[in-house]
Amino acid sequence: MAGMFSTKGMYALRAMADLAAHDGWVSLGDVARRQHISRKYLEQVISLMHKAGYVESQRGKGGGYKLTRKPEDYTLGELLRAAEGSLAPVSCLDCTNEEICPQVGTCPTVGVWRDLGRVTAGYLDSRTLADLIRPDDSDPCTAKPM
Repeated sequence: MAGMFSTKGMYALRAMADLAAHDGWVSLGDVARRQHISRKYLEQVISLMHKAGYVESQRGKGGGYKLTRKPEDYTLGELLRAAEGSLAPVSCLDCTNEEICPQVGTCPTVGVWRDLGRVTAGYLDSRTLADLIRPDDSDPCTAKPM
């Protein structure tokens, strides 16, 4: 199964976490190198963050990007919405989707998807960018059974 979010959303969180972890102006090249993201794609992602007012930029030597607020003042939900456009788990619940599903009134699964969307949005809106830059030893891939 493919993930709920695109690489755009994942990279937006990684780029913003990288900026949060480094004081002052940070070059896009440095972020791209540290995060193993192509600079060209990162430019598209950071442009979305800039358009939303989450980062500011400065050209020239010593310039780059930096956050416009403290890391604890950004929720992961707002960052993902800026990158993805929606947190809806399925397109029929995406309010930005102009196509209305013909099954919207009779679909037996819509409640499940709506509940999943609420839980997901609630979780992401309760976590902040600061949470991503705190040390966390709960890597699910390396955790040992208790």
